[in-house]
Amino acid sequence: MDKIEHPLLVLGIGNILMGDEGVGVHVIRRLREESLPGGVECLDGGTGSFQLLDPMQRAKKIILIDATIDGSPTGTVRRLTPRYSSDYPQTLTAHDIGLKDLLDTYYLLGSEPNVTLFAVSIPVIHEVCMELSPELEAQVPNIVRLVLQEIHYVQASPSP
Repeated sequence: MDKIEHPLLVLGIGNILMGDEGVGVHVIRRLREESLPGGVECLDGGTGSFQLLDPMQRAKKIILIDATIDGSPTGTVRRLTPRYSSDYPQTLTAHDIGLKDLLDTYYLLGSEPNVTLFAVSIPVIHEVCMELSPELEAQVPNIVRLVLQEIHYVQASPSP
């Protein structure tokens, strides 16, 4: 029996208590306001944990949205298709180890990696706050648009 329940999982990672570091969660909240095709699950992954392993294993395709401190201008978005955790940006923010451990476990359990990562550049975090910086808030609609394009591309692509 096929245990796939959601062909496409959109997973936003981040700590909303750390301002821009929570951009993945903010994008998920905005995506939930959109009219999404059937079979798409949007999940607030928080700071990542092994509890995310089950929904990841139930998906054929995963789209991750996460912050990275990489020295690029705030709001720069890179679309990556990493195969292993070592392929992810080295400077993922505070939840770095947990997310990479989760991804390694996902791959080691035999799941064929089909992950697209939208890595969103943020500045170094200096204070605790629950809002995005004005620069990043202005980029959220663009990030949502990019993720929606990816969703529609995946939905239109023939299954292998």
